[in-house]
Amino acid sequence: MIEWWVAIATGEGAEAFLGTQGYVWDTQSDMGSALFGAIVGMVCLSKLHDRQLEYI
Repeated sequence: MIEWWVAIATGEGAEAFLGTQGYVWDTQSDMGSALFGAIVGMVCLSKLHDRQLEYI
């Protein structure tokens, strides 16, 4: 979100801002890593979560 706000506030394209970081696909790789982590978390912890809900 911050990258988007900076691009809007400066009036430059988002590519110009992302180019200063040296990696244009930084945002997409961050989102892909977050998605992968969420899926792994769901797969690994779903049975534990279900067992904990049985005691409530």
